[in-house]
Amino acid sequence: MKIITYNVNGIRAAMKKGFIEWLKDTNADVVCIQETKAQSDQIPVFEFAELGYQTYSFSAQKKGYSGVAILTKTQPLHVEYGMGIEKYDSEGRFIRADFADFSVVSVYHPSGSSGEDRQAFKMEWLADFTNYVNELKQAKPQLVISGDYNICHEAIDIHDPKGNAKNSGFLPEERQWMTEFLSTGFVDSFRYLNKEPHHYTWWTYRFNARTNNKGWRIDYHMVTENMKNRIKKVSIIPEAYHSDHCPGMLEME
Repeated sequence: MKIITYNVNGIRAAMKKGFIEWLKDTNADVVCIQETKAQSDQIPVFEFAELGYQTYSFSAQKKGYSGVAILTKTQPLHVEYGMGIEKYDSEGRFIRADFADFSVVSVYHPSGSSGEDRQAFKMEWLADFTNYVNELKQAKPQLVISGDYNICHEAIDIHDPKGNAKNSGFLPEERQWMTEFLSTGFVDSFRYLNKEPHHYTWWTYRFNARTNNKGWRIDYHMVTENMKNRIKKVSIIPEAYHSDHCPGMLEME
């Protein structure tokens, strides 16, 4: 079972950069997409169907903004759109597909980089997200929560921890949230197998950051503790150039 997470920064823009050809080569079973920036009728479902994928998407009310999707080669037993919290669901940030023995979530956490109001919104989301997921675990105890968390957890996850210590995405309270979230029974699957530095999933378009690998690791496959023994391989794929993010792949039994 191969699961990809990828913030594509606009699915229509990614398609023009060879996304469909790349997707065919990966042969992933499930693909969690964030920041589709598209309404459901603007997502290339026919192209995905030609590769064997069923497409489930949850768009923001605002056009050209946010949005998440799950592509899957296996028919889900159920798909849940949103969390049932209007202020978040209106932004299209959460979709879940249930399979026989586990559930997969594609999630796009808010960014707080545009100002204090959005940072406050982000912190509210994080608290509500924790509560929602911990309740969800009672009904769906085996979860894979894949997506763009917009947080670097540790200094190893960012190229310049000192210089970014006061920037959204690496604030002490955000990092503390991540620590506490993991303590509720989740595993950062990449760090579970890989302890090495300089592995990032997002780079600013400025300052030649990607070429110089001055990035942030903000995209994760979080799995419940009861699934960690099923983790076989987790990789970051920086050679995929369809976005300012790159994809990550989780391979499980």
